[in-house]
Amino acid sequence: MGMLAAAAASAFFASPQAPSVRRRLSGAWTLRLRPTASPGLHNFVPKCYITNVEVDVNTVSKEEAFDDHPSFPPRCSIPVVDLRGDVLDSSPFPLHDRASCPSSFEELPVLSEGEQHTLASTPAHPAGLYALYASYLFGNLVEQLWNFAWPAALSILHPSLLPVAIVGFFTKLSVFIGAPIVGKLMDHFPRIPMYTALNAVQVATQLISAATVMYALKNLSHASTTALVLRPWFIALVAAGAIERLAGLALGVSMERDWVVLLAGTNRPVALAQANAVLNRLDLLCETVGASVFGLLLTKYHPVTCLKVACGLMICSFPVLVLLGQIINRVSCHALDSSRTATDESICIDLLDVRKIVQNSFSAIKHGWNEYKQQTVLPASAATVFLNFNVALAPGAIMTALLMHRGVSPSIVGAFSGLCSIMGLVATFISSSLVKRVGILKAGAAGLIFQASLLSVALTVYWAGSISHRTPLLIFLASIALSRLGHMSYDVVGTQIVQTGVPASKANLIGGMEVSIASLAELVMLAMAIIANDVSNFGFLAILSLSSVAGAAWMFCRWLTNPTDEQRELFMFDPLYQVQAM
Repeated sequence: MGMLAAAAASAFFASPQAPSVRRRLSGAWTLRLRPTASPGLHNFVPKCYITNVEVDVNTVSKEEAFDDHPSFPPRCSIPVVDLRGDVLDSSPFPLHDRASCPSSFEELPVLSEGEQHTLASTPAHPAGLYALYASYLFGNLVEQLWNFAWPAALSILHPSLLPVAIVGFFTKLSVFIGAPIVGKLMDHFPRIPMYTALNAVQVATQLISAATVMYALKNLSHASTTALVLRPWFIALVAAGAIERLAGLALGVSMERDWVVLLAGTNRPVALAQANAVLNRLDLLCETVGASVFGLLLTKYHPVTCLKVACGLMICSFPVLVLLGQIINRVSCHALDSSRTATDESICIDLLDVRKIVQNSFSAIKHGWNEYKQQTVLPASAATVFLNFNVALAPGAIMTALLMHRGVSPSIVGAFSGLCSIMGLVATFISSSLVKRVGILKAGAAGLIFQASLLSVALTVYWAGSISHRTPLLIFLASIALSRLGHMSYDVVGTQIVQTGVPASKANLIGGMEVSIASLAELVMLAMAIIANDVSNFGFLAILSLSSVAGAAWMFCRWLTNPTDEQRELFMFDPLYQVQAM
């Protein structure tokens, strides 16, 4: 067997048609062999020069599988093989005598550790990434401005929170039901046409929603809440708002789970981490600027005038976003082009059949769930879903209601919200640095443990019953604000783990399914908040929130400490499993 393996190995290395093969060496070294001899098993090379080279066949990926060559046994060490026979030279290989070896190989370049770090930090298509950032910034800015505009306009229109709550409920419900089918559709449709269509749907529904609100502001007199929510314009607003949110989330999943991976490079973890961090910073920036701009407009102009300005931005955004999509594809050497077979086209036609919308929705949810639970990175994605259960120990409506009920100064409430935003921005810088230092797996665990620890401190201070005093209150708020470092760090890192583990052909389906389940988690917590609507029940909601974060940390750490073979292969370059292998 040893002679046969060595003969097969020598023949394979001598073949010019054989692809350049990458093998794992000691540490993080990579060897690329470039053979030059003639093909065929009969063309053996009697003498060659190879030193300290070990080929580990177990680490060969499917894409690097040998074609038309016999497989050789695991852990085949070429330097120690002694070939004998009539066909080959019976003398052993002179492995250490360079002068007497007419090598049939080119030089075998091996990247140094520094060069490998540089390669891992360099995006595959840097120009495409910059164009993606521009598209994400412009589209997200308009979207965040509208996300602030419609609830503000409804609040001016009617003092009750019920209209806003109804629109919010149906938008989350539409995401839960529609995200899987949209994700499946995106996986079976060319990227650029799908991107254009989703932008067209989003802008159209935003304009319809704005038109309904402007109509109500101009024509609606004082009416009861029940009469308001039964008006045709409000029903149109609910329907348009649900479709708009679904299209917006589909665009977000497409860019954050599919496009950025192709442009940064799946095998360049540091570049991908930096790209994810930039997208998160842009998201936080747009969220802050969008709300500030529309709030400033409301203080100086009539709400209808402000909505007209928003409509103008929406109309202008569509051609700009379509153009940016084309630019992204062009400067990245058409990396986003995707050919579709006849089977894929038939699937798209079937999914778009309005007569089967209910059947397709349930079928897509079932199919998406079956695919989702089979993913190797399921615990990492589930941890992200668990974090969505934290609605109490986080900046938001419930926390604001608690602080105002306790008589906390509005300036402190505003400073707390601002500090949480700053911590989220800082976390995007910390996450990429952590990935570079300790790898994505340890970085994810660190973020979850850090968040759970600080929220434990906050809950302890709250149950001590002393947040009515200034110092305990500041400790309570500071603990929650600092916990956002861990939350946002894992948001960036967890996204990258899922990006690494999910095949490109299923990126949108799995991403849509994750968003759908996360929306379901928010719906559950919204229902709990409605049931326990008294501020005195905040402690109960806080316990549920902390339990969800702690559960996410436990699940993720258990996944790391009990890896499967597939998990080790998927993250073979991560320092965690490299150390364990040594």
